[in-house]
Amino acid sequence: MTLHLFEGFGVELEAMIVDRRTLAALPVADRVLEAVAGEVTSEVALDGLAISNELVLHVIELKTDGPADRLEGLAERFQEGVRRIDRILEPLGGRLLPTGMHPWFDPERETRLWPHEHGPVYRAYDRIFGCRGHGWSNLQSTHLNLPFTGDEELGRLHAAIRLVLPLLPALAASSPVVEGRVTGLLDNRLEVYRTNSRRFASVTGRVVPEPVYTRADYEREILAPIYRDLAPLDPEGVLRDEFANARGAIARFGRGSIEIRLIDSQEAPRGDLAVVAAVTGVLRLLVAEHWSPTDEQKAAATEPLAELLRRTIGPAEETVIDDGDYLGLFGVGGRSVTAGELWRHLVDEAIAAGTLDEPTFGPDLRLILDQGPLARRMLRILGSDTSRAAQEALYQRLADCLARGEMLDAPRP
Repeated sequence: MTLHLFEGFGVELEAMIVDRRTLAALPVADRVLEAVAGEVTSEVALDGLAISNELVLHVIELKTDGPADRLEGLAERFQEGVRRIDRILEPLGGRLLPTGMHPWFDPERETRLWPHEHGPVYRAYDRIFGCRGHGWSNLQSTHLNLPFTGDEELGRLHAAIRLVLPLLPALAASSPVVEGRVTGLLDNRLEVYRTNSRRFASVTGRVVPEPVYTRADYEREILAPIYRDLAPLDPEGVLRDEFANARGAIARFGRGSIEIRLIDSQEAPRGDLAVVAAVTGVLRLLVAEHWSPTDEQKAAATEPLAELLRRTIGPAEETVIDDGDYLGLFGVGGRSVTAGELWRHLVDEAIAAGTLDEPTFGPDLRLILDQGPLARRMLRILGSDTSRAAQEALYQRLADCLARGEMLDAPRP
């Protein structure tokens, strides 16, 4: 299927499978897929969606079954998929848990790799990188796939995406707790994601991709170094594929799309889709040169973008942005703003321009913009009590949000 810019949307939502009572990771993703398909498989259709496995047995993915022609209505479809999976998990003593990381998962002790179809791929990753770490076995995200056809569309879309990537933690951070500790970072998932492939720097790069805007340049400057570096440890070429690229957005030429990977999983599909809709609405305006010409967007250097991403991983929406050249690309000039203030500007502009459907996504986006990303709301609920009991109560509440399709409401004082 050949799709042009914004003619289709591929959305993938990952969630943890946990014990209903203790919330400990429950490695039964294969049993869920078997219950739907009648046999153990890596992917099966489910009520207009698809569910599939991930690297580890305690994570499962819900996704559009091929590209959807619109984002409106997807949250309800995903919510029904969540309810279906929860019904399968109930007799197994399990349920689904949202957010970007499990709060007290021990990757060394609890990691169970997917052993079935495509098992050689996961074993190759484990052999080369060692997957018993948070950056491999404890991170759940929302992926957004946007189509392109030809180099001209690839270049415009890739340039726009590079600019938006550093802002994503300010809207979507949902992982403030690791191994039972409130670390001070709101997006710990991206902190471990940033370094999970450090053995080979070419695999992740600076997370923000290099400024390459044609397929030939992309294959030469991004993919070829990855394949070259992995070859001595992957003689069979199991990982010689586009998926070996672990940047925050990767070109999938086999699909004709770019996949954005830096959005933490939210508390319910309506939250995920609100974030996806905001990102898409802003990208539409950038591609249309609403604020700045594409040539100026393409000229943005990787290092400042990567540094801004590194900074937003900590305070998220409270990050101060004072790079006038960067802000100018979004029509903001002459002053510094917080990342949250910038998102409010971008969302307002997208709604006014008609690239973001306000009746569908506005209420949930307003909650995020007013109260902060999910991680901020989680920390506000915990307050000064970060004990294990308080964390368990919070994450049970989050599991209820996912099961019921509710946003986590935690107003600022």
